[in-house]
Amino acid sequence: MAVILSEKAEFHLRAFLKGSAPDADGATKGVRISVKDGGCSGYEYAIDITSKPQPDDLVSHQGKVVVYVDAKSAPLLDGVIVDFVEGVMESGFKFINPNATDTCGCGKSFKTDDGTPTGVPCS
Repeated sequence: MAVILSEKAEFHLRAFLKGSAPDADGATKGVRISVKDGGCSGYEYAIDITSKPQPDDLVSHQGKVVVYVDAKSAPLLDGVIVDFVEGVMESGFKFINPNATDTCGCGKSFKTDDGTPTGVPCS
């Protein structure tokens, strides 16, 4: 499993982690990157802050950020590069996914050749 954070993505994720509310037990926070059914192409990306990995999460360290990937999402995220873009028209995390056969115009969802769920048109 390889999810790669660019330097900019790692920097912005560190800032999110630092600015998030501390856990009562002082556990190390990280980000869970996953894929869920949805979006206009069928699958959509999700990034959540967490300090409680699930038992089947795959764990890696990217710079100073702990990255959790759930086992179900791992095949769809293998080789993904997470970048952070800043511009006049858009700012935010961008996913470059070698497993995607098509992506939507906003770049937040994708489809693959292996049974992608039906997409929901953007509103």
